[in-house]
Amino acid sequence: MTEDFSIQFLIVDDQQTIRKLCMTIGASLGFVCAEADSAEAALAWLESDSADVVITDLMLPNQSGLELLTQLKALFPRTEVAIMTGHGSIESAVQAMKAGAYDYITKPFRVEEMRLLLQRMAEKVRLVAENEFLRERVSNDVELNGIVGSSPKIQDVLRLIARLKDTRTPVLIAGESGTGKELVARAIHFRGSFAKRPFVAVDCGALVPTLIESELFGYERGAFTGAVKSKMGLFEAANGGTLFLDEIGELPLEMQAKLLRVLQDKEIRRVGSNDRIKVDVRIIAASNRDLETAYMAGTFRKDLYFRLNVVTIHVPGLRERKSDVPSLVYWFLDRFAPDQPIQVSPAAMKCLMQYDWPGNVRELENCMERAVALRNGDTLDLADLPPAVRGREVALPPAPSAVAADPVPPPVAAPVVSRYQPRGEEISPTDLEDLERLTIQRVFDQVNGDKNRAREMLGISRATLYRKLKRYNIAIKGVGAAAGT
Repeated sequence: MTEDFSIQFLIVDDQQTIRKLCMTIGASLGFVCAEADSAEAALAWLESDSADVVITDLMLPNQSGLELLTQLKALFPRTEVAIMTGHGSIESAVQAMKAGAYDYITKPFRVEEMRLLLQRMAEKVRLVAENEFLRERVSNDVELNGIVGSSPKIQDVLRLIARLKDTRTPVLIAGESGTGKELVARAIHFRGSFAKRPFVAVDCGALVPTLIESELFGYERGAFTGAVKSKMGLFEAANGGTLFLDEIGELPLEMQAKLLRVLQDKEIRRVGSNDRIKVDVRIIAASNRDLETAYMAGTFRKDLYFRLNVVTIHVPGLRERKSDVPSLVYWFLDRFAPDQPIQVSPAAMKCLMQYDWPGNVRELENCMERAVALRNGDTLDLADLPPAVRGREVALPPAPSAVAADPVPPPVAAPVVSRYQPRGEEISPTDLEDLERLTIQRVFDQVNGDKNRAREMLGISRATLYRKLKRYNIAIKGVGAAAGT
C-alpha cells in the first residue's frame, strides 16, 4: 500500500444541499469527491471513473437506491455502498444491507454521524486494499525469487518493484554484496509485462577486459583470432527484454563510453562489422559501490551515472532488517530440507538474531545449508552453526562431568513455538517469550491471519491460541482475521 492512497467518494442524491454537505465532509477527510443527482448519472460517471465509497439516497427519481446498490455490487464488488433513508423506511434499509450495503444512515443526519460513517467505510476500503497487497506478495514469493521478509525496509523495496514492473524506466539497484540485488532485478522483470521476454544477466566484474566489447555487442567471423563464426552479443540476446548489468562499477572507462553510446542511440555494432543493429533493451544495473562517489573521483562516467540513475532501489543489508532473520531461516529450512521437520533451538535462533551478517542474506543462506547438512538430529543448535556466527562470546555447553555438583532443578519445559519447538535449552523466560511471540506473529503473517491454520501449524488448541494472542498483544491482520476464523 502506498502512503498517498486516496479514497474516491461519490454521493448520489437528488437534493443539492445534501450532496454539497456530504462532499464538504468527505473533502475534510481527504477524499476525492464527486456527485450525481440520480442513479443513471452515477452509473454514467462510473463508466470513466471509479469510486471506493458511495453513499446513495434510497429514494431517487427513476431507479431506487436499492436498485443502484444491486448494480454497483455487480459491477464493482469492492466498492463500499451505504444507504441514506428516512425514518419511515428502515425496513428497506435493512433489505439493502442484506443486498450488500455497508450500512445505512437516517435523514436528517448529524455531520459527525456522517463523518464517522465515511471514516469507517474508508478504513474498510484501505484494509481490503492492504490485504490484497499482502496476498499478492505472499502468493508471488516464487516469482519474487526468494525476496522474503516483512520489515519496513524490505516492504519499501517490494512496493518499488510493483511500481516499476511494467515500465521501461532504467533502474539502478544499490546495495552490499549478498543482499539480493539480482533477485530484485529478476522480480522487476518477471512480475510484469516483460515476464515472457528475455532476461539476460551479466556480471561486469567477471568479464575479461579484452573481451567485454565482444561479449556485450557480439562479433563477426574473422574479427579476431579464433572468431571462426559470427556470434550474437548479450545486447542482441536481450532484445525486447531486460539486460541486467551487475557490478556495473567494474566496467573500464572506455567500455563505459561505448555503453553510454548504445543507451543513447539504441543500436549496437558488432566487433569487426560496420553495420548497426537496432536493439530495444531495458537496462537494470546494480553496484555494491557508491557510484556517485566514483564519478566524483573520476572512476565512473558522470553522464553514464545519470543515464542509469533514473530510479534507484536501495536493498538494505541484513543487519538493517534483523526482524526478517527468522522468516529467512525458516524459508531456507523449507528449501534445503522440504520434507523434514527440522526445528531451531531458542539459543541458536537468538545467536542468529544477534549476528551482524556482513555477508548479508547470501551468508545466512550458506549458514543454513551448512547447518542442515551437518546437523546431528532434527533440531539445529548452537553447535550446528559456523564458528564465525557463534562468535567467541558464545560458549558451547560444557561436557557432562562425572563429579556430582550441587543439585540443579530441571529446566522448565519450553512453550510450543510452531514446529521449531525448543528441546531442553536452559535460557531465560524472557528469551523464550520473545521467541514465542515472534514465531506466532510469523505464522500468522504466513497464513494471512487464518486462526485455524495458524493453530494447526503451531500445534495448540484454540483456547491456548487466544490466550497467547492476548498475552502478547498480537494484532492479527488478514482475510482470516477479518472473517473471524
